Amino acid sequence: MLKGLRTACYPAPDLAAAKAWYSRVLGQEPYFEEPFYVGFSVGGFELGLLPDAEPGTTGVQGYWGVDDVTAELQRLIELGASLHEGVQDVGGDIKVASVLDPFGNVLGIIENPHFKREDVR
Repeated sequence: MLKGLRTACYPAPDLAAAKAWYSRVLGQEPYFEEPFYVGFSVGGFELGLLPDAEPGTTGVQGYWGVDDVTAELQRLIELGASLHEGVQDVGGDIKVASVLDPFGNVLGIIENPHFKREDVR
């Protein structure tokens, strides 16, 4: 049985550049760093960087929770991301958007007032 998101991995052929960019985006350094993988702890979940994978927009797309999707979208663009999909209201007061990180990966964000942290296992 699936229990919820644990890790979302993003291809990062230039691991040092990706580590630096995601450190700025997340406001923290990774908790795990090896030549084969860099991991950040994000609200109880993990954002991982893989140096031996090919960036692109057709793979798995995770959405990371934010309080204000419009403000976070702007912040990501200011940090060097490119707009992929603007803010969309997908119903039930839930809004999503996505950017392309500087390496060509889709980074999705979601403002979901119904998300219950206590349900995370």
